[in-house]
Amino acid sequence: MSAPAGLRELLLSRIADVPDHPQPGVVFKDITPLLDDPAAFGAVTEAFVELCERHRVDKVVGLEARGFILAAPVAIRAGVGFVPVRKAGKLPRATFRQAYELEYGTAEIEIHADALAPGERVLVIDDVLATGGTADASLQLIRRAGAEVAGVAVLLELDFLAGRQRLEPGLKGAPLEVLITV
Repeated sequence: MSAPAGLRELLLSRIADVPDHPQPGVVFKDITPLLDDPAAFGAVTEAFVELCERHRVDKVVGLEARGFILAAPVAIRAGVGFVPVRKAGKLPRATFRQAYELEYGTAEIEIHADALAPGERVLVIDDVLATGGTADASLQLIRRAGAEVAGVAVLLELDFLAGRQRLEPGLKGAPLEVLITV
């Protein structure tokens, strides 16, 4: 899935480039102007709701932190459950935890152990696909819970970081849906 030209232009016009954030040489893609625009935010929400319907999703998983902002309204609009995937140590009950590699070091994410039921179809939603590590770790958590990965949906793919290549083996044939690739 790729956004139609008009939608793509609207969304790109609402994503701000922030040079040298969080470190020199990095151009951060800030989606807060998009969130501030009801038409743009609504268009992203509707595009993801359409994916929920197409892939017969039971739950959406939002990846910390901007994935929460995008996934929660999608879940409400699609009439499905919302499940947060958080950084390790943030969830209060029993969890499944998954470590993954970062450019320099490792990180861990968690999901509540009872958040997903065996056989449920789950769509992972996030704002940006960069290196693919967090998304790939979330797929492992979903499968550990016994649920089925219906796909991954992102607003923006940073193609030059090759996250798609890292994520594809973990998708195991499930689709990667991207609104905008830069």
